[in-house]
Amino acid sequence: MPDEIDPTEHLQLTTSERDLDTLATQLTGWLQVRTGAEEPPVIASLSRPQSGGLSSASVLFDAQWRVAGEPRRGSFVARMVPEQGAFPVFRDYDLPLQYRIIDELATRTDVPVPPLRWLETDNTVCGAPFFVMDRVNGRIPGDNPPYVFAGWLYDATPAERAELTRNTVDILARIHAITEPARRFPEMDGPAPALRRHLTAQRDFYRWALVDDGYEIPLIERAFDWLEAHFPADPGPDVLSWGDARPGNIIYDGCTPIAVLDWEMAALGPRELDLAWMIFLHRFFQDIATNFGMPGLPDFLRRDDVVAQYEQLTGHTVRDLDFHLTYAALRHAIVMARIKRRMIHMGEDTAPADRDDYIMHRASLAAMLDGTYEWD
Repeated sequence: MPDEIDPTEHLQLTTSERDLDTLATQLTGWLQVRTGAEEPPVIASLSRPQSGGLSSASVLFDAQWRVAGEPRRGSFVARMVPEQGAFPVFRDYDLPLQYRIIDELATRTDVPVPPLRWLETDNTVCGAPFFVMDRVNGRIPGDNPPYVFAGWLYDATPAERAELTRNTVDILARIHAITEPARRFPEMDGPAPALRRHLTAQRDFYRWALVDDGYEIPLIERAFDWLEAHFPADPGPDVLSWGDARPGNIIYDGCTPIAVLDWEMAALGPRELDLAWMIFLHRFFQDIATNFGMPGLPDFLRRDDVVAQYEQLTGHTVRDLDFHLTYAALRHAIVMARIKRRMIHMGEDTAPADRDDYIMHRASLAAMLDGTYEWD
């Protein structure tokens, strides 16, 4: 992150270079065809989300039109593949797979997801594939600034945060309960064990995101070596792994989840992939608060609480959690280093002299590798 930032302030970051007026024109013509509207729909309030994940390429818009004389309207979210000029965080954005995952969850589970509308795979419509969902109104714990500094979750009572923790862990349990994930999503399956494929994919991501451009990072290399030395002998059964499992990807009504978002990191793998990611991502924010001498939310998403609640909900005994927490820290290190490279590319940050400083949480990852990181 840029030097001398105030972590409680919104940081203006570039997530897309698409011209919104051009996009509105493109969506108008496309929506008329998709809906059979009598005349071009009226699109209004087209905007980008002001808070949320840094890999986001979503746009929000309202639309109204008429079909056979009947008025129609709606508020929507278009999830788009980032354009190459925006220095995308990830190499692959398989929107048809994301769309199908959401559809499977809506059809076969009680996991709350936004209602799907349309999938468009033709690159010529808006310059990239996209899909459209209904917008779900509610509240999301902020990433920018992080919810450990301010906002509705910060202002909640400990009892309310405990309730939100239980409800959020319950979402994981419900996602992991989907049956036969390898059969339902064969494109995620392969000949090797799922956790081994997952780790191999992370190495490939690291090479694409950093190494191929000459940005080898010693701490990431060390973490990969540690993971190989501590790879679980029996990773356990595979489930549909949400991938980016955290409160910042859930819309809440009060403390109740009403829509689960963002499936770009979905995969097959052990349950602990999601559990560790959820625990670590909160600790990532909490460690930032601690480093700035602020209280943060030390009572929220505590490791022991999350494990106990998940085991009670599922009957599954959580295993190899230290491995998976370190793996989560490594995965996040690659993402954060890629994001820092993008910020430098966009003129929003400067290159550090020490390559390990591309990792915002380098001290936490190093402590995990040394066995000195303190949890609850």
